[in-house]
Amino acid sequence: MGKEQRIKDKISESASLKVEKLSDDAPVNAIVEEQVGRTGARGEVTQVMCRILSGRNKDRTMRRNVKGPVKIGDLLTLRETEIEARRIKGSLERRPVKNG
Repeated sequence: MGKEQRIKDKISESASLKVEKLSDDAPVNAIVEEQVGRTGARGEVTQVMCRILSGRNKDRTMRRNVKGPVKIGDLLTLRETEIEARRIKGSLERRPVKNG
């Protein structure tokens, strides 16, 4: 009987936990304005400054990490706009990345 009671307690605890979403909004578009630098263990991620085109944070410029090829003028689809990427270590000022 003791084991059954413990199992019921665990189930009721997990059912009472609430999962919060960051936002209930639909995905929003952003346009890449500047490439800040490369990051990641092997440099596979590009940090960019992008301007949000719609939604609650419209016209806000924010720093995001993008995996894969990206260039200035590209359109990104963002699931959320509340969290901004951390600055790359060593880059105190925004410097454009040379393409090519």
